[in-house]
Amino acid sequence: MPNYWLIKSEPGVYSIDDLKRDGKTYWDGVRNYQARNFLRDQMKPGDKAFFYHSNADPSGIAGICEAASEGYPDPSAFDPKDHHYDSKSAKDHPVWYVVDIQFVKKFRRLLPLEELRKIQGLEKMALLKRGQRLSVQPVSAKEWRIISEFFERFENQEA
Repeated sequence: MPNYWLIKSEPGVYSIDDLKRDGKTYWDGVRNYQARNFLRDQMKPGDKAFFYHSNADPSGIAGICEAASEGYPDPSAFDPKDHHYDSKSAKDHPVWYVVDIQFVKKFRRLLPLEELRKIQGLEKMALLKRGQRLSVQPVSAKEWRIISEFFERFENQEA
């Protein structure tokens, strides 16, 4: 049974449209230990994730992607020319990890954070907790189902 996730990216840095164009990429630059642990230890191929546009106007869920690999060392941490470089991370003792993700779907419309807050059954969702800023966070099966059903209803109304 797959796990479910929410991954965040600023759309000016990397958006759902970029992932759709690329088809697949590796999710790099995560520099929070808890988020790193999710990538390294828990995210597995086939796991689904909501792609969330953060620091946007408005911020919200833009689509779905899927993990296409296990976690592996983040190559950007080893490159002194990369803005994600970390001198404490060595190839023989990596600190930071990535997973490959692949495009699944872009939603017809963004589901903004303020709208997510109003959906019954999402009250305990990590994203909606005060101070929650993790760029990779788990989503429960119940939360995944509620949000997926919201989009299905919306997209069926539009068809």
